[in-house]
Amino acid sequence: MKIMVTGGAGFIGSALVHHLVARGSDEVLVLDCFTYAAHPASLAPLHNQPGFRIIRQDIRQAREVMNIVMSERPDAIMHLAAETHVDRSISGSAPFVETNINGTWALLEASRSLLDSLDAAARERFRFLHVSTDEVFGSLGEAGAFSEATPYDPSSPYSASKAAADHLVRAWSRTYGLPVLLTNCSNNYGPRQFPEKLIPLMLLNALEGLSLPVYGDGLNVRDWLYVEDHARALDLVLRRGRPGETYAVGARNERTNLELVGLICDRLDEKAARAEGPRRQLIRFVSDRPGHDRRYAIDPGKIEKELGWRPLTDFEAGIERTVNWYLDNPSWWRPLREAR
Repeated sequence: MKIMVTGGAGFIGSALVHHLVARGSDEVLVLDCFTYAAHPASLAPLHNQPGFRIIRQDIRQAREVMNIVMSERPDAIMHLAAETHVDRSISGSAPFVETNINGTWALLEASRSLLDSLDAAARERFRFLHVSTDEVFGSLGEAGAFSEATPYDPSSPYSASKAAADHLVRAWSRTYGLPVLLTNCSNNYGPRQFPEKLIPLMLLNALEGLSLPVYGDGLNVRDWLYVEDHARALDLVLRRGRPGETYAVGARNERTNLELVGLICDRLDEKAARAEGPRRQLIRFVSDRPGHDRRYAIDPGKIEKELGWRPLTDFEAGIERTVNWYLDNPSWWRPLREAR
């Protein structure tokens, strides 16, 4: 199978690409414009692998995207390219609208043209997998979990742009018959995550003895999914999911932000104690951000029952792996920290 992965140099995208290349049976084509959050080093180990290629392209450039899709003629497009940082969307929403909405439209139109040009067998094989977020559903109360049937209620410019993209994907399925699949995932963590995100930010700040800013009272809850488990889920949805269906992907690992930051501090203290004392002393509460959703949690029952997916990574073990990876790979993250 020839698979095009948009955003393949980003955090989740690179984990997915590593997973697909390791299978050894697919041709994997990364389409990425290498914004600030896409790190070439994340894909460097794959450069000599057979069937792996990178095309540098901005998905907002519709004509160029059309030309690439029509010339490459992939069997599947796995669409992960997006602007994703909530804080950045609050201070400047335009790139989120341009990339997450307009870029998705450009890919859908290119996919529609490709589908129209295929013979019956190739049309039957083609899939467009759109990777979205649980943030489109808004905030939960103290009980319950998001599912595929949860109404949309986005709170930030980021989540609103992803919600709009989800609706476009479904519309292209219903109007044009495009064989689409959608996933909505919980918060991901693991190796190669850009240092502005919560876990690597806190981990690296704590490692360097810097302040650990926690929004509000620190009791906002997130459901954490190890990125390699997510990559397996996406691969499974692509190959076995039913066109037109949505699959919620989560690991039932709910933690408050304060619990999470404390766990990171404890793991670092075990590996490299500070003369100044425990790293929990670095935690500082700061003013909450606008529209900060209180709790996210996902019920992954559908993907578990229909496709047999299960997360394989225990949360504490995943945090241990993540801490170890950042300790072992300063050459990956240090240039990004210094470029701030």
